[in-house]
Amino acid sequence: MPWYLYLALKQLFPSGKRVSFFFLISVCGVMLGVMILVIVQSVMGGFGQTYREKIVQTNGHIRIESGEAIYDYQSVLDLVSGMEEVKGASPYAQGVVMLQHDNRPAFPVIRGIDVEREPSVVPMQDFLRLGSLDDLDDDSVLLSRALAASIGATLGSTIEVYTPLMLARLKDDELLLPRELQVVGIYETGWNDFDSNTMVSTLRLMQELYNLEGAAHGIALRLYPDIDEAKVADDLNGILIGGKRALTWLDTFGNFLWILEVEKNMMFFLLIFIVLVAAFAIANAQLLTVLRKTKEIGLLVAIGGQPRQLVACFCFQGFFIGLLGTALGIAVAMVALYFRNDIIHGFAGLTGSQEVLVKFYQFAQLPVHYTVGDFVVISVSALVLTTLAGLVPALRAANMKPAEALRSE
Repeated sequence: MPWYLYLALKQLFPSGKRVSFFFLISVCGVMLGVMILVIVQSVMGGFGQTYREKIVQTNGHIRIESGEAIYDYQSVLDLVSGMEEVKGASPYAQGVVMLQHDNRPAFPVIRGIDVEREPSVVPMQDFLRLGSLDDLDDDSVLLSRALAASIGATLGSTIEVYTPLMLARLKDDELLLPRELQVVGIYETGWNDFDSNTMVSTLRLMQELYNLEGAAHGIALRLYPDIDEAKVADDLNGILIGGKRALTWLDTFGNFLWILEVEKNMMFFLLIFIVLVAAFAIANAQLLTVLRKTKEIGLLVAIGGQPRQLVACFCFQGFFIGLLGTALGIAVAMVALYFRNDIIHGFAGLTGSQEVLVKFYQFAQLPVHYTVGDFVVISVSALVLTTLAGLVPALRAANMKPAEALRSE
């Protein structure tokens, strides 16, 4: 082992002591910074991954739309059903209605689906908490749990639905009565946009409510695993006619997912300053070591020590502290993430915020998703900062003149 590396370790682990207090505090500072970075990045990645999965679950991989009613949607279904990449295809129509139950109104989005085809695209039966998809017909609807709770509806309740078609008929002095429908299912997908304000009906019922005359607003596609949806969408856009276009889920929700990615990057940028503070503490401690051992450093230079060797001595100390602190920080973070739900539920129970957590974030369990890239970026950033922390005291030590250093009091 080179003498300067041996000297660096001896300064970190002085003879007669189990561990240096400076070394312990420095490692703890780096460990806390890395731990917080790993936890926050993993949780933010978990939110992004969960949202991606829920978007695909509730919307499919690709949607074919034209901006207006599609009357020849059956021919489009025949076209896409013949593609080997497509696992399932289902037409849909959606709009906004007013519904009322016990004089409690709501203005949800209504989505009309083909009951036979929809399961191949969206697993609605898996989302149902009460009822069955087989019970859905032209005189019934499925309500999200949040929507049902807002109007006080339960399984078997009868609701009144008012559509924009009623206003159009009033202009012609024609009065349409609200449609009475029975609630045959309560569902919850875990995707906030879908759960907060959506009801599901048959496609025929939606066509009647909006006077679509047998048309649909679009066709949702689900692809087989590991298929490039962007390539399939490009292929479809090359053959679709009549103003129709194929949009991937990323085209539709790209801005939302981009915001999540920006939030994750901003959290990393802000929290990396915790590691930077720890690096400044390391630099300060090493600088005090240089001032305290001026004569010893002067003697090393006098007997032939090179400036680059002194620089390596102090930078290695910072690197070793960073390496150990990073390893411990990742280990502690993984333990905290493993018990994250117990910690969150315990805190929510103490503060009475369990219902708020589920209501606004739609997650009873805190999601976590991390990649090798996250660990590499965090580890490299911590090691670079802690290694550079030793550079200032190292340069001061390297620039000392032996004669002046030996005369130092």
